[in-house]
Amino acid sequence: MQHQIVSREQWLEARTALLEREKAFLKAQDKMNAEKRALPWVKIEKEYVFDSTSGKVTLADLFDGRSQLFVKHFMLAPGQDKACIGCSLLADHVDGILRHLGNNGVSYVAIARAPIAEIEATRKAMGWRFPWVSSFNNDFNYDFDVSFTPEEQKDGTAFYNYEHGDPGIDDLSGASVFYKDEDGQIYHTYSAFGRGDEQFMGVYAFFDVMPKGRNEKSGLGDWARLKDTNDAECGCSVKN
Repeated sequence: MQHQIVSREQWLEARTALLEREKAFLKAQDKMNAEKRALPWVKIEKEYVFDSTSGKVTLADLFDGRSQLFVKHFMLAPGQDKACIGCSLLADHVDGILRHLGNNGVSYVAIARAPIAEIEATRKAMGWRFPWVSSFNNDFNYDFDVSFTPEEQKDGTAFYNYEHGDPGIDDLSGASVFYKDEDGQIYHTYSAFGRGDEQFMGVYAFFDVMPKGRNEKSGLGDWARLKDTNDAECGCSVKN
């Protein structure tokens, strides 16, 4: 992209004009975030039991004494030989903010369909500290539309990112939010998939103001790398 070269005064004039649009965008974003929080809730009636390094834990246990729970649907299927690079990029953001989330009443957990031993091997290789449990022995991933049966894929009835189709893969990524009231009742309040995950990846906020932007031709695999490898393969969806 060819940029005009101007004086400091001309730059300030252009920057000030853009600032007004930035402020309008932030106000619109505040309104959108309020609409996300205002969505109706779904009561969780089903009992989900997960495998953790300390044994069996329920969905209620994952709140860890808090009322709000953020779940990262991590794309790690049973037998998968490498972690999803997109999920890993998002996970790299988490350890530094865990304390701050907890201080504001939010617990964080990653959930994947891989057995807990495979999850732990990946977590140790990547050096992550956040809680991560396995849904290998329950329907959680299928109920929250991030895992798909062979039949759903074949006939195009798999439901991902709020549309039906063939995802072409057994597991995809996403995020879901839950609330637990004083009586212990749990509610599902929000979910996002595909590019919806980008709102939780602060690195993009830096790229978006750099001269080259995100500098992606085919996706984040152009530049993102796993901590323990130079491999850039990624099976994640980055569609809108």
